[in-house]
Amino acid sequence: MKRFNALQSGELVRVVVMLIMSLLFGFGASAYASSAEEHNEAVAHEEAAVHADAAHGEAGHGEEEHGSAGDVIMHHILDSNLMEFDPFGKFALPKIVIGGFDISITRHVVFMWLAAAILLLVFGYVGNQYKSVNSRKAPGGLTNAMEALVEFIRLDVAKSNIGEGYEKHMPYLLTVFVFILVLNLLGLVPYGATATGNVNVTLTLAVFTFFITQVSALKAHGIKGYLAHLTAGTHWALWIIMIPIEVIGLFTKPFALTIRLFANMTAGHIIILSLIFISFILKSYIVAVLVSVPFAIFIYLLEIFVSFLQAFIFTMLSALFIGLASSHESHDAEAAH
Repeated sequence: MKRFNALQSGELVRVVVMLIMSLLFGFGASAYASSAEEHNEAVAHEEAAVHADAAHGEAGHGEEEHGSAGDVIMHHILDSNLMEFDPFGKFALPKIVIGGFDISITRHVVFMWLAAAILLLVFGYVGNQYKSVNSRKAPGGLTNAMEALVEFIRLDVAKSNIGEGYEKHMPYLLTVFVFILVLNLLGLVPYGATATGNVNVTLTLAVFTFFITQVSALKAHGIKGYLAHLTAGTHWALWIIMIPIEVIGLFTKPFALTIRLFANMTAGHIIILSLIFISFILKSYIVAVLVSVPFAIFIYLLEIFVSFLQAFIFTMLSALFIGLASSHESHDAEAAH
């Protein structure tokens, strides 16, 4: 991590002096514009401005070289084409542009590949272990933990929110849960990057949920029933109000999924880095020992809990939206009425 370095006192004094000189000369030139000394003061003003710009450029170069707290925080959060392993070094990832579209490999892409590889290895191992399970040998260890996880998603997420026909949505719900969970946890390891802190990643996951929800609704109700759902069962005179509201509601659900996951994962990293930089900004060991380190550790532990929580919330809301879209209860109640 780059250290936060302030301007040296000598450079700061020189910048202030140059600014004061430029302001004084500028004021003199405007007050005595009609006098014979206008030309000399204008020249002096230009020279002062040149020196001030040079001082600003030198100071800016120093800040750019060392980086500020905000720059370091944003550099840690945002995606990039560099894999950095300070102080061991860094290397650039391939830049690929096809047809004017930049599809370069970034560090978030690398960590998504890493998460996918971890899941393939884990569930491949669990699948092989189940081949040897029989009535006399129960699964244990990692296999037992994965079985408990699958049962939790099946019963408490999919079945309770979707109801009948939940089985066909289990592969997607289980995959999106473990994928988001692993991505969240990889962002907490040293040299890691949180891909779920990238709005493009969360938007893509939300778009998958959106299309699955709409396809489920079409299969459950047909085209006629799907269009009737947009009127919310109201009188035709209210359709001009209800249809736009229902259409907007279709897109606010994936938008909520996108922003909720993105914002929560990004906010945690910003808070941790901000707490750490407080001690560097104030240059106080007391602040570091009593404030920065304890609170940063607390937020870090909280981020581990949030990693599980946000994976669960995204999966649970996806199952809820699918269940609401494919539910027949409203239509059955209307027919009974």
